[in-house]
Amino acid sequence: MCGIVGYIGSGVAKDFLLEGLRRLEYRGYDSAGTATVDPNGDFLITKSTGRIHSLSSMVASSSCKSNIGIGHTRWATHGPATVVNAHPHIGGSDELTIAHNGVIENFNELREMLAAKDYTFKSETDTEVVAHLIAECLKSHRASSNGTPLDHDAVVECMKQALAQLRGTFGIVVILKEFPDAIFAARLGSPLVIGIGSDEHFVASDASPLAGYADQIVYLADHQVAVVTADHLQVSHRDSGVISHDVKELQVDSGQVELGEFKHYMLKEIFEQPTSLKNTMRGRLNEDDATAVFGGLNISNQDLRKVKRIVLTACGTSWHSALVGEYLLEEIAQIPTEVEYASELRYRNPPMDDDTLLFAITQSGETADTLGALREMKRKGHMTMAICNVVGSSIAQEADGGIFLHAGPEIGVASTKAYTSQCLALMMLSLYLGRLRHLSYNAGRRMIDEIKRLPSLIEKALQCNEQAKAISEKYQHVNNFLYLGRQYNFPTALEGALKLKEISYIHAEGYPAAEMKHGPIALVDEQTPSVFVMPRGFIYEKVMSNLEEIKARGGPVIAVAFEGDERITEVADDVIFVPPVEDFLQPIVTVIPLQLIAYHIAVLRGCDVDKPRNLAKSVTVE
Repeated sequence: MCGIVGYIGSGVAKDFLLEGLRRLEYRGYDSAGTATVDPNGDFLITKSTGRIHSLSSMVASSSCKSNIGIGHTRWATHGPATVVNAHPHIGGSDELTIAHNGVIENFNELREMLAAKDYTFKSETDTEVVAHLIAECLKSHRASSNGTPLDHDAVVECMKQALAQLRGTFGIVVILKEFPDAIFAARLGSPLVIGIGSDEHFVASDASPLAGYADQIVYLADHQVAVVTADHLQVSHRDSGVISHDVKELQVDSGQVELGEFKHYMLKEIFEQPTSLKNTMRGRLNEDDATAVFGGLNISNQDLRKVKRIVLTACGTSWHSALVGEYLLEEIAQIPTEVEYASELRYRNPPMDDDTLLFAITQSGETADTLGALREMKRKGHMTMAICNVVGSSIAQEADGGIFLHAGPEIGVASTKAYTSQCLALMMLSLYLGRLRHLSYNAGRRMIDEIKRLPSLIEKALQCNEQAKAISEKYQHVNNFLYLGRQYNFPTALEGALKLKEISYIHAEGYPAAEMKHGPIALVDEQTPSVFVMPRGFIYEKVMSNLEEIKARGGPVIAVAFEGDERITEVADDVIFVPPVEDFLQPIVTVIPLQLIAYHIAVLRGCDVDKPRNLAKSVTVE
């Protein structure tokens, strides 16, 4: 949650700040602000509550052409969403300004200490505490240096002193009046990326704001402090002073973060799934050996053969893909697998043998609970892997190995293409582990042949868009939905329900179809549609019996079924057909209509599809 941008160079800072903040809207926020330096050397700070367009009109009207500035989108944690609580915040006697992501856990005791030293607090935020704390360290340095002027290195040391007193997480950017030629940045547990341009540098919470502005980037790691000027970048570590930094190519182009012909990012990303799935599988299917290939697991085949148990941990949509992974790994690889909510696993103490392997699944790579669970398992000495979409993210850096999705930037808060790519990555992982153990060459080749069909199958499934829209028009006014499926399609039911409630604010629940009669059937009436995910398979008849029970009680039924299933049209009120596929591919194909129904209902109800209320793409707090 929250977003940071910064600019220093020969251009006009506010132009990048506003565009960068727009590209970070998906992270979730309820206020925003920018800080630049006016011609007199004073801070020009502009803040607003609500969406970026409110701030944009205020900033755009300014005649200031400052070439340095920082910006922030805030998600209210300490104190409500007000202009006073919005970032950036002033530190000391108006000597510095700061924007901050993360949560400072000991801000109350620091606030009391600083108040005792006559620092005045105008906001309720933990961020203002950090601003004054840095100012206090600068003041102490001046007092002990006998009037020796500060330089960049001295500021870095003062920041290190201040940051060492913080408990919690932070990504911060700071501008000092005394040094209008530099942005100072630091991180611990909250991401920061620096973009390298021509006589200009950029700072952002992730790479998406930098597309089209910089071709090379530097990912800051925990406990690092950077001095960013127009033509130079210096990175220091808390413990070892100035260090060399790795410069990487930016893998995101501006077209990936622009809407193009689509009205919303969510719809764009739904229709990008044939391409994102191609990118996830590219170079990873070895037909000669009938297996999958992963270059980043960093574990030998011999050690993988010793794994007796796998734990998948995740939150939200990623947790649903983990459930799909549990079915896949147990059926195809024959490895006992458990799925844990990351928020629970990080504080539990479950028995974990040495032959247990942990996979943390996350789109952003910054999910606080998933990162916390991974760190706890690492602390206990377990091998940890990540399945992640963001190169350079915290989880990608801290895991012992992993699989990048290569699904491309996902801007819409409600995950779509990252979810199907996670399912595909788990599918290929199951193939890989299965071939290390019992899975035959012929079985592996059949899996590969089916997996390679996925992009064209999804293109065909997307042809239901107009039908999904028509069904949405029929049911847009209801207040409750049930989603039901079995086996591989039970996680699909959960994911379909989550998509609907996330963006349309309709109450929806997903259940195994057979569990419906153990309680949820009490909810069935003429105003509560039930969505059955029921492709043909060995339990088709049993799911059909569950459907009949709903119909007998007057409940409307929407079914997602295989093409050619004539029987379902005689029973269900509405049917969306998808192309027939093998069981293990069903979760990826059958979720497409559910994504589209959620999208169209949300649009029809006038909801903000890409930025649903109270939600954020990257949940960096517990």
